[in-house]
Amino acid sequence: MSHSEVSPPASYSDYVPDILGEGFEQLTITPADSPDYEGPVFSTLVRHPADVPTTRAVLYVHGFNDYFFQRELALTYGAHEFNFYALDLRKYGRSIRSHQRPNNVRDLREYFYDLDAALARIREEGNTTIVLSGHSTGGLIISLYLWYRKEKISVAAVVLNSPFLEMHQPWLLRRLGIPLMKRLGAKWPDMKLKTNLSPIYGESLHHSFQGEWDYNLEWKPNQVFSMNAGWLRAIRWGHAQIRRALGIEAPILVLHSDRTARRGHREDVFETDVVLNVAHIRELAPWLGHRVTTHALEGAIHDVFLSREKVRAEAYRVLFEWLGRVLSPPLARPQAA
Repeated sequence: MSHSEVSPPASYSDYVPDILGEGFEQLTITPADSPDYEGPVFSTLVRHPADVPTTRAVLYVHGFNDYFFQRELALTYGAHEFNFYALDLRKYGRSIRSHQRPNNVRDLREYFYDLDAALARIREEGNTTIVLSGHSTGGLIISLYLWYRKEKISVAAVVLNSPFLEMHQPWLLRRLGIPLMKRLGAKWPDMKLKTNLSPIYGESLHHSFQGEWDYNLEWKPNQVFSMNAGWLRAIRWGHAQIRRALGIEAPILVLHSDRTARRGHREDVFETDVVLNVAHIRELAPWLGHRVTTHALEGAIHDVFLSREKVRAEAYRVLFEWLGRVLSPPLARPQAA
C-alpha cells in the first residue's frame, strides 16, 4: 500500500477508564498494518470531553521519549469547547508491549496508520472541526502526515509545540557523523547508537526531582530510551522532506521558546529549550505551509505547555486567540468563576 493512501479500517477496543482519572477514557487501536517487524502493534486513543456539547476536537500527538500525561492541557481545551483526544503512538506509553523496543521505528510513515485510525474514530464520534496538534517529534510526524495525506485528509488547523525539524547537534556531527549513521541504518536498523542526551530536561519536569509534573518514569524516563540507526534514518528522511517545503494548506501555529540553553548550563533548564535549537525552528517553520504563524514565548521550555505557570498561561492565551481567528464561528471564552 502506498503511504499516501488512507489505510483500510483499523480495529478498536471499547473505551475503558484511563489512568489520568475522572473524565478520561482510552481505547486500544490495532492499526491496519499490524503486525510489523517486531510483531503485533497497537496505538492508544485517549479522550476527554469538552465542558459543553461541541463538534470541535483536537488530536494531540506527543514527542520522542514521551506519552500523553498532560491533564491540564486537556482540561484547558475542554474549557474552550474542544473535545480533547491524545494518541499514544505505537511503541510509546500506553501502547508499548513486551515484545517491542520503545520508540522503534524504521519509517515515520508507519505512524500514519495510527493517525488514520485515530482521526477516523474522532470523526465517527461526531467531530467535524478538527485541530491536529503535535509536540517535538510529534510535530514532525503530523506535518509529514498532512503532506502525504493531502488528497484524503483535511483538518481545520495545526498547532505545533516546538516541532523537531532539525537535529540539535554540532555542525560536524550533523554533516559527517549523522549521515554515516543514517547509511548504517539502511542495512542494520536495529543497531543501537550511543547518545549524549542529558537527563536534566526530565529532571526539571518530574515532581520527584525538580519539577511539578507527575508521570510514569518507565514510559518517559529521564535518561531517554536508546536510539537505533533505523530510527535516525527515519528522522533524517523526515527532516529532508521539510526542507523541500511541504505546502500544508491548513493554517499552522508554531509555538517555541525564545532561547536555546547554552550547552552544559543547568541553570537555564527552567526557562529555555534544552532539547532543540530554536533557531532551526524559526528557520524551517515557514517551509511547512502557506499560512504559518510563529510565536516565541519568553522563558518557555521545550514543551511550552510544561513551562512555569506564567509562561504556559501566555502560551494558552496565544493558542486560543489564534484558534479564535482561524476557526469560524469564533471560539467561546470560558466564563470567570
